[in-house]
Amino acid sequence: MKFEGIYTPAITPLTPEGQIDNAAFGDVLESLIEAGVHGIIIGGSTGEYYAHTMAERLALAALAREVIGTRVPLIVGTGAVRTEESVEYAKGARAIKADAILVGSPPYALPTEAENAAHALAIDRAAGLPIMLYNYPGRMGVSMGREFFRTVTSASQNFVAIKESSGQAAQLHMLATEFHDIDISCGWDDQALEFFAWGARSWVCAGSNFIAREHIALYEACVVEKNFDKGRRIMSAMMPLMDFLEGGKFVQSIKYGCTVAGLRAGGVRAPLQELEAADKRRLETIIAELRRTVATITGEQA
Repeated sequence: MKFEGIYTPAITPLTPEGQIDNAAFGDVLESLIEAGVHGIIIGGSTGEYYAHTMAERLALAALAREVIGTRVPLIVGTGAVRTEESVEYAKGARAIKADAILVGSPPYALPTEAENAAHALAIDRAAGLPIMLYNYPGRMGVSMGREFFRTVTSASQNFVAIKESSGQAAQLHMLATEFHDIDISCGWDDQALEFFAWGARSWVCAGSNFIAREHIALYEACVVEKNFDKGRRIMSAMMPLMDFLEGGKFVQSIKYGCTVAGLRAGGVRAPLQELEAADKRRLETIIAELRRTVATITGEQA
């Protein structure tokens, strides 16, 4: 499997009572497909996997497969503290015939490179599916390094891509120059232009939940058209949103962006709390200006 294009880590809508809203979740998936995203990830951090029970996660994966069918690839997250739990999510992904799985480092445990590789390989054995690795040391506490990559890629051909979210340019350079069999996907939004310049052909971007076409426009400018002048203009228009999302309430902001787009996103589960009214107004302004500017650049109507 080749990872190319925009991959959206889908939100998980909630009812006013805090339960998962299956109908609204289906609407979110349909909106993404209609907008033209190239793949959908469920069970990621944007989907609040850490606040869901195992039963909820497995049920969401099955529902996503039912709604999506074969229209776009479905990638299922396997993140968990315990390897045994991640293995169960991998088995669930295999059972619903997911197209790939997302495999990160187990948070809090702080495994060594060798231990982290053993964790990833155990998940691989359970699923037997293409794997997008997920390197996010800011949340997991450890970073995937050379020893990790050499170990997993020498043991299995399923490790085909990585969502690189360290924010470290040196990590991107290492992947691009030393590990050519791993497709690089941007996982640090305000560095998308740099990732594309270094050969990345996909972008896992939470903002595409509500402004998918604008994210697709940047991908097409840089990867398809190879027009980095155009890409810089689009990226410049997107930077206020990138900065806002890094303000401390990431998932809340993504969900409110979906609400602005007309989707039923609902709130967030504890310990997270809602955006303040002033932040909601500011986000609305940022989204409106971004859409107008990108539409002008691409020659489309807002």
